[in-house]
Amino acid sequence: MGANIRSIELVANTASGSVGVAAPDEARALLAEFGGKTNVCVPEGGDLGGCLQAAIDRAPDLLVILAGDGTARAAAELCGMDGPMIAPLPGGTMNMLPKAVYGTTDWKAALRATLEHGEERTLGGGVVDGRLFLVAAILGSGALLAPAREAMREGRPVIAFHRARRAWRRAFSGRLRYSLDGAARGKAEAITFMCPMASRALNDDDQFLEAAVLDPAGVAEALRIGLHSVIGDWRNDPAVEALACRQARVWASSGIPAVLDGEPARLKASVQVSWKSAVTRVLAPPKQAEAGGDGADETTKAAS
Repeated sequence: MGANIRSIELVANTASGSVGVAAPDEARALLAEFGGKTNVCVPEGGDLGGCLQAAIDRAPDLLVILAGDGTARAAAELCGMDGPMIAPLPGGTMNMLPKAVYGTTDWKAALRATLEHGEERTLGGGVVDGRLFLVAAILGSGALLAPAREAMREGRPVIAFHRARRAWRRAFSGRLRYSLDGAARGKAEAITFMCPMASRALNDDDQFLEAAVLDPAGVAEALRIGLHSVIGDWRNDPAVEALACRQARVWASSGIPAVLDGEPARLKASVQVSWKSAVTRVLAPPKQAEAGGDGADETTKAAS
């Protein structure tokens, strides 16, 4: 194994997305090919947090996450820059972070390539209301439209319309107010903050976020943005304005619905968003060796 990896902990959530009950044994067999000290943890009774913390407490050189985006984000928060390197494999439904790091490949191919050719990388990320995101954060009513976007991606426009209309009716009272890097205040229905590795508009080594201000006038325009995110680039939509920023303030009259790396969250009525250049370390193959070069673009579409 590369990168001086001597011990590996792998957390496999068999109830998550595409993992399945056979995954732990498949992971053990694959890890055994590379030698070293390895352990595979499967949560008992749904205690995924306890399994994750126990794996980190054993201080491995590498923590492999075979679960959803929420678990990968939690691992990044817990490990930080001083804990184990992480390898967030595609084991969930959206797999936003794994796609951004490894491209569009299955977890076994990603793990094998990582153990054979992996190099340490430092990842930057965003922080909102004290919570980390490594791919994208959606704030405002746009966070409620995620089910409609998924139906659109699956080719079910009628279901997408009804889901969007339901989400629009549920949207929290009042629009968002925001200020990017201390500039003049603006209003919007939703704002998406994307990290460089998930953004088409930024280079991976850029040290700021892409902020996309979404201001549809109603459910029809919201669906149009959702359609653009599936078949094109939503930045071309007239109801979207994309800007670069390092810090932002976002506030509303009540708590703000959000999606952080694919996971729903409820934020306070006033939050600060900021970019941090170093939040965790990942092990991944060199970029030219990653399978599926469009992974980050697909992730961006899913996130926005």
